[in-house]
Amino acid sequence: MLSEGGHTLVTGWFSLVDGEATAGDVLALSRVCEVLDARGVPYDVAWSPRFRPGGLSLEAARPEDYARLIFVCGPLHGPALAALHERFAHCHRIAVGTSVIDPDDPAVTGFHSVLARDAAGRAPTQDLSLRAPREPEAPVVGVVLTQGQREYGGRRAHDEVARRVTDWLAGTRCAPVVVETRLDSRDGRLCGTPSELLSVLERLDVVVTDRLHGLVLALRVGVPPIAVDPVRGGAKVTAQARACGWPALIPAERLDERRLDAWLGWCLERGRAVAGMRGRWLTAASDPADDLSWDLRDAAHPADAA
Repeated sequence: MLSEGGHTLVTGWFSLVDGEATAGDVLALSRVCEVLDARGVPYDVAWSPRFRPGGLSLEAARPEDYARLIFVCGPLHGPALAALHERFAHCHRIAVGTSVIDPDDPAVTGFHSVLARDAAGRAPTQDLSLRAPREPEAPVVGVVLTQGQREYGGRRAHDEVARRVTDWLAGTRCAPVVVETRLDSRDGRLCGTPSELLSVLERLDVVVTDRLHGLVLALRVGVPPIAVDPVRGGAKVTAQARACGWPALIPAERLDERRLDAWLGWCLERGRAVAGMRGRWLTAASDPADDLSWDLRDAAHPADAA
């Protein structure tokens, strides 16, 4: 039973420098924090500085400040957990929502109590992430970038554009989905047909891209793109945005967080309606292939052309 006296340190694999923070782990943490909050139990959460640099790190947490340590989610194994037991030896140590692979592992036996989600000889219990509180939904942003296109030589700003865009996304409340326009029917991680790619794009809220086809295929399915031209002075992305009458375009030389924020807000508020109308118009408009029939006729009847 959880004693309510003393301060508690909440840890997990998300606390370890060499560990990792998965969505399931962090949701499980939220569920434990919800219980502690409801009980009025004061606590701190230890974070890996690689995942949350501004948070309390496990190394900075002073063992003498805590009466209890809770380890949340993941497998109980390895020397890192044994070291945790040693450093916080005076604390009452509890593992919750964890997997027990070897019940005799010191990583397991070092806990005073193990509330396992799965262990040999025990009925499994549901993972803590299932009942964890959820924050408001985040917009889903497709990320379609290229760092190639060497044909533009010294005008290329592709690497800088990719860095600025991804750094910006890291600071937004968006769910990024990396989308690759390259097709490969042999690789199950890539779309094998254009139709599959369009099916992915049409499920997104916004697309941010420095690729011509990232721009036009998003418009085709009515999803608003933020187009960044990665070529200094402008090239095919700028030309295509102009041809499509699409306003959300940022030149490489003017790319910054303020402009990205402004266009993201516009895309989420008005952009989908505009993109839907624009996409319907574009798919009904003429294109250069319509003129091809005339060239083919002239090639077949050169005398008539003369």
